[in-house]
Amino acid sequence: MAGHSKWANIRHRKGRQDALKGKKNTKLIRDITVSVKESGADVSANPRLRLALEKANKANVTKDSIKRAIDKGLGNIDGAQYQEVVYEGYGPSGVAVMVFCMTDNKNRTVAEVRHAFSKHGGNLGTSGSVDYLFSRKGVIICQDVIDEDALMACAIESGCEDVIMISDQTYSIQSNPQDFDQILASLQASGFVIESGELSWVALNHISLDEAQLEKLFVLQDALEELDDCQSVYTNVDTMS
Repeated sequence: MAGHSKWANIRHRKGRQDALKGKKNTKLIRDITVSVKESGADVSANPRLRLALEKANKANVTKDSIKRAIDKGLGNIDGAQYQEVVYEGYGPSGVAVMVFCMTDNKNRTVAEVRHAFSKHGGNLGTSGSVDYLFSRKGVIICQDVIDEDALMACAIESGCEDVIMISDQTYSIQSNPQDFDQILASLQASGFVIESGELSWVALNHISLDEAQLEKLFVLQDALEELDDCQSVYTNVDTMS
């Protein structure tokens, strides 16, 4: 019964995240700008940009908004200069938390992140306080996979480290960060449906929480993910148990 309740809470949180479409669109636009700034606007040579554009189109982001995001990345128009920053801390029950942000004002962002931690039973740590509990990985989620063998062959030949089944027809492909772009490009070229792809923080070991502890953690995660500058939140909690 506890397990059933845990998964009910997880589904509830996913539904809440799906409702935040306005903020998600803002983050998608920012992701386009940063992708262009880092690797250029040539979609054929920038698989992360290609994925960002696909996600933006699925979310019905307007063509004008996408064009402005690309132009900002190229420096063709004035606009905020975003940089990537990572914050580390501890959540309820001692959960290790990594917060990935894109910001044009680090002072504002760190103040907002610190407030979210303090308000919801956690505390913001210093650089290096929890990152040793995680490994930087490229993580690509493929869905609607019909041919598992073909997926594995493509991923392995491209240099992946691991292919993990998440659920029926959905797989996670993990890689070293330096191999991420080529693996993503290869999977895209082979026609696999990419649900998401990013450089992520993967926990080296996981801890388990009971239903009440998990709910408290979700409250903190929601608060962090609702911040305008926050792109992703990673923890070392095992949500599959």
